Amino acid sequence: MNRYYYRQMNRNQQIAYHQMLEGFEAAAPSFPVPALEMRELSDIFFRLRLDNPKIFYVTGFSCRHAHGADNMQLVPGYMFEKKKIKEHQKALAGRIARLVRPAAGMRTELEKEMYIHDFICSNVTYDKLKKSYSHEIIGPLQQGIGVCEGIAKTVKLLCDELGIPCIIAICGADPENGMKYRHAWNVIKIQGKWYHLDATFDNSLAKYGQKRFDYVNLDDKKIFKDHRPVIYPIPACTDGDHFYYKENRLSLTKMEDIGKRLQTAIRKKQEHFVFHWRGGYLTREVLLEIAELAARSAKEKDCYVRMTFNYSQAVIQLNITDKPAEQGKEGMQEEEAEE
Repeated sequence: MNRYYYRQMNRNQQIAYHQMLEGFEAAAPSFPVPALEMRELSDIFFRLRLDNPKIFYVTGFSCRHAHGADNMQLVPGYMFEKKKIKEHQKALAGRIARLVRPAAGMRTELEKEMYIHDFICSNVTYDKLKKSYSHEIIGPLQQGIGVCEGIAKTVKLLCDELGIPCIIAICGADPENGMKYRHAWNVIKIQGKWYHLDATFDNSLAKYGQKRFDYVNLDDKKIFKDHRPVIYPIPACTDGDHFYYKENRLSLTKMEDIGKRLQTAIRKKQEHFVFHWRGGYLTREVLLEIAELAARSAKEKDCYVRMTFNYSQAVIQLNITDKPAEQGKEGMQEEEAEE
């Protein structure tokens, strides 16, 4: 298991981390920890749960402290009683074993990463109600729902099981710019290099009609176009050559290439054509030119094309249909990912 945040702590924090982990794993009613400030203990608790997604049943803690003592007594809050915790752990262990079995024989880390990404996108629904278990692995793995934190923890857990180094990244809230809550995603090590992977954003973009890969293996420059700065340091992600669309030759630089690919998609009766624009800034003029090109190609084949686009990542989806757009609906729509 990759306990990244543990390695960022000083000696006293690591002792507290170990004692918390042992106490939580035993579902102990209370246990001693070093007498640190509550703010520091809360920070250790938060980072411990990023490192250890299997500690899904701990909701918080309080402390009892005798004046002048070296230790204090930590009293955890649990989501379930001890018997129920064990039942959930047993069910999760079986679920995880069944999930990782098909991927265990895959040859490369990239194949395993895509298996995990596709599991999230095909089997987890974003939970707008934000139930408590949606923030933990039992949401995606047992209920099929989750928010960014629960999804990022599930991705890390599956990476841990498959031997892929993986970290959960956390950014701060930014209400003034529309981000009411912290957002979580993953930083994953593939073939010796670190990349950003945001399965939550890709999961939510599927509502536009197609499985998406806009946030698979991004470098720092790309991810921070629409993600806030992280609250804890993470490894630098400097390689931009393995971004999904670039890796799969879907990063296009010329209008004529878009036209040819779209015509092929129409001929093969595909419902969607998704690509990344790498021919300069994605301006409104560029979008209009693509929309006009798509309309001409569609008209030749007696069909229609509607466009949605992820402006920050310059990813465009052309939806091919035999029905015209409803009156009052635009042919272009900017996409919004769930946070």
